[in-house]
Amino acid sequence: MVVIRGATTIAVDEKEEIKRAVAELLEQIASCNGLNRDEFVSIVFSSTSDIHAYYPAKAAREAGFFSCSLFSAMEPDIEGGLKLCIRAMVFVEKNILPRHIYLRGAKILRRDLSSVYNVAIDGPAGSGKSTVANRLAADLNIVHLDTGAMYRACAVKVIDAGVDVEDEHAVVDILRAVKLDVEFIGGVQRTLVDGVDVSERIRQPHVSMAASTVSKHPTVRIHLAEKQREIAHKMSCVLDGRDIGTFVLPDADYKFFLTATPEVRARRRYDELVAKGHEIDFEALKEEIVRRDEQDTNRAVAPLKRADDAILIDTSEMSVEEVVSAIKSKMQERI
Repeated sequence: MVVIRGATTIAVDEKEEIKRAVAELLEQIASCNGLNRDEFVSIVFSSTSDIHAYYPAKAAREAGFFSCSLFSAMEPDIEGGLKLCIRAMVFVEKNILPRHIYLRGAKILRRDLSSVYNVAIDGPAGSGKSTVANRLAADLNIVHLDTGAMYRACAVKVIDAGVDVEDEHAVVDILRAVKLDVEFIGGVQRTLVDGVDVSERIRQPHVSMAASTVSKHPTVRIHLAEKQREIAHKMSCVLDGRDIGTFVLPDADYKFFLTATPEVRARRRYDELVAKGHEIDFEALKEEIVRRDEQDTNRAVAPLKRADDAILIDTSEMSVEEVVSAIKSKMQERI
């Protein structure tokens, strides 16, 4: 059984206003969750004590929801609570990821569902931020914008051009002509360079190190940060990187900084690469991660740094599920 939550408000306590609001709420719950009316098993309504003109359950019946059981209850008075509010819990026997709907004045109850918002996840290489960001975005039913993939894609272009990644002027000359695109297919980000999908190639170790060097160039960071902000302002996103909360989106709604010991981070990256068929020396990989930490932390523009208002989470002894749960719990505290 899946429960879909929803809420709306009415302008005045009148029968026709209640009927319109309830019909609108239920129709949006059905539409946004891909449901037919006969797939609703039960709907439980609650309304604030200032609503007397009509029962929301009767309004639902009149709106055409005949096949499910309906129930209405009145909420107790809560000082400072939202006025003229109708809440609904819809029960369905269907394996879906529920999309909760909050309309009209009830949007303030769940700003994360009612407007564009961004979650910034920063941390060093191997801290688990990309995996966590991807899982979190799926749970929240929003986009995961992998900003690191964009820098890696730039590194691929520079490597293919045979240019020294340390030479900022040469790197910028190459990138001025490159066409970098980010597409979301089935909720998964694909990164394209000049029309070619490089999503798999950018995960190779030598590309990772080159990306760290390319990303330290101020012009490159400014160029890509603008592209990332453009995407984030259009849609709700989880963004992970090293400077999201401090540079790319300093006004992000939610900020987290993940960390872990170098040994743990190296082991995670090692297991990931071996699973993909790469032959990797563990000690060399650990040394590379330590070097990258130093380079990312000491670069002149937008270095790796925890934002003052970011919540720190040490993932060394935590599973991905535990980290995602901790982040969602902290977000819920803010709602």
